[in-house]
Amino acid sequence: MATSGSGNKLSDRPLLPLIFSMALPAMFSMLIQALYNVVDSIFVARFSEDALTAVSLAYPVQMLMISVGVGTAVGVNSLVARRLGEQKKDEADAAASHGLILAVASWFLFFLFGLFFAAPFFGAFTDDAAIRELGISYLSIVCIFSFGQFISVLMEKTLQATGNMIYPMLFQLTGAVINLIFDPLLIFGIGPFPRLGVAGAAIATVAGQIAGMIFSLLVVFGKSHAVHVTLRHFRWRWESVRQIYAVGLPSIVMQSIGSVMVVGMNMILISVEEAAVAVFGVYFKLQSFIFMPVFGLTQGLMPIMGFNFGARNKKRVIGAMRLGMYIAAVIMVLGMLLFLLFPQLLLSFFGVSDYLTSIGVPALRTISLCFPFAALGIVISTLFQAIGLGARSLLMSLTRQLIIILPAAYFLSRIGLSYTWYAFVIAEVVSLLLGIFLYLRCYRSYLAPLDLPAEKEV
Repeated sequence: MATSGSGNKLSDRPLLPLIFSMALPAMFSMLIQALYNVVDSIFVARFSEDALTAVSLAYPVQMLMISVGVGTAVGVNSLVARRLGEQKKDEADAAASHGLILAVASWFLFFLFGLFFAAPFFGAFTDDAAIRELGISYLSIVCIFSFGQFISVLMEKTLQATGNMIYPMLFQLTGAVINLIFDPLLIFGIGPFPRLGVAGAAIATVAGQIAGMIFSLLVVFGKSHAVHVTLRHFRWRWESVRQIYAVGLPSIVMQSIGSVMVVGMNMILISVEEAAVAVFGVYFKLQSFIFMPVFGLTQGLMPIMGFNFGARNKKRVIGAMRLGMYIAAVIMVLGMLLFLLFPQLLLSFFGVSDYLTSIGVPALRTISLCFPFAALGIVISTLFQAIGLGARSLLMSLTRQLIIILPAAYFLSRIGLSYTWYAFVIAEVVSLLLGIFLYLRCYRSYLAPLDLPAEKEV
């Protein structure tokens, strides 16, 4: 049975305006992040080809850092939102406080990696001394000083769980803007700044993260919020950690397997046509401008669905999911049309050769067919995370990024390169069908009982 209005906008405000008010800031900041990723690659590539290679080899470790940081924070977000919906503020505060400790612990693991394992990592990938030296310098800096990333992401997700989306957007923008400003200054040595090359790119990255962290800590500890992070009288509770990672661990794995998929696809593509690897890399940069707004949308949806699930308001949980699907579908269909109608223009931004364009145009057009299916699947997966069923999100992600796509790509590549790209479409369709099946089971077991009084729930 749905609870009555609580005075909280997550339970009382009309859904469509609420979703837009919460999602638009996140969508905007995600687009800025996507822009940064592209521009950063251009700066490093213009410094030297070896520098670009070194940074590319370091990318999987950076992705792993992001996965651990964001995944842990997503677990905190889900737990805080549900406890606030249940009117259990003390438990919400405890979840947020545990999250801060876990963020610091996560950073310490990568601090050790940067200190002791950056050199062995690059030694396993290349014998080129120049690339190895550049890579060790870059990876050591971004790992050792990554505490800014872990703490700022935790603060962002904690505030998002309360319905506050503006400050998290500003935290991200602060980091991205500082990063963009200092990238060229430190890489190329402009004005009074030293020419540091790849090390300059790493310093610009961590400087942006630390600036975002400082801003976030000032806001979280200096202002009043629906959730209070404090270490005073803090008591460690393993049950809180278990509940955080019930959602957070699947999220970590979900985000980590993306890099595994990229490695697997590169191995398949290079066996057919070496240039296809470059095309795939360009596609990944371009698709971020389509997928990032949808991921921003899910950041707005998750606390709405989690809060109302905790408040036993089935109508708003399902209503938010449906509206999220409509919005995500519109974004993805527009993205598909952009890829279908203007692939040459998109590829021209990267200055690719005529040959790369010839194989890139059909690749972009074919892969884009999967976008609408991905939109629906991403929203269903977000629902599972919001109500604490992270393992179901993990299963969907494994299906679309590993279990289906890599075998399909391998067998289709035996027919021809142009067929290989259909693996993306097949994987998204299968993942969506699995998601629908899991949702129907979830509805019967977790959502339908919300109409019953709490004491009679079955």
